[in-house]
Amino acid sequence: MQRKYAHWTYLDSPIGWLSISGNGASIAQVDFMMEEPTTFYSPVPDYLLRAVEQLQSYFAGKLTAFDLLLDFKEATDFQRRVWDLLLAIPYGHTSTYLKIAHLLGDPKAVRAVGGAAGQNPLPILVPCHRIIGTDGSLTGFAGGLHRKEFLLNLERPDVFAKQSEMF
Repeated sequence: MQRKYAHWTYLDSPIGWLSISGNGASIAQVDFMMEEPTTFYSPVPDYLLRAVEQLQSYFAGKLTAFDLLLDFKEATDFQRRVWDLLLAIPYGHTSTYLKIAHLLGDPKAVRAVGGAAGQNPLPILVPCHRIIGTDGSLTGFAGGLHRKEFLLNLERPDVFAKQSEMF
């Protein structure tokens, strides 16, 4: 696998192995891996260790908001606007593509919002898993719907199965 970023590390999470990458002080990409990594980068820079620690706390149910520098340098203006709105969805809540399109001022941009969410290079950290269909159904997630369902149930197991909760 060719690396795009200077630094990377891995996390064995409840939803499979994650690859976490960046260039210096900010996290640029989180990838869902198909299999366990065969090599590990060492030493791991402090900013990646912080990301691993925060993700571990999140998966343990102890962290509800990440405090990490995120790298959006490769995002378009539209993607950045969508991702900023995704970051505004509180832990344990969901929204819809339509609601995000309305917040952007263009209710017809539902598909574009879905496309921007699907291009999110920082799943979990930028919580695109919190976007669901208007009817409350699970729709689209680059990591697979089984991971999306896991993340939603991790955040609000008492609510997700019953209804979608708008922010």
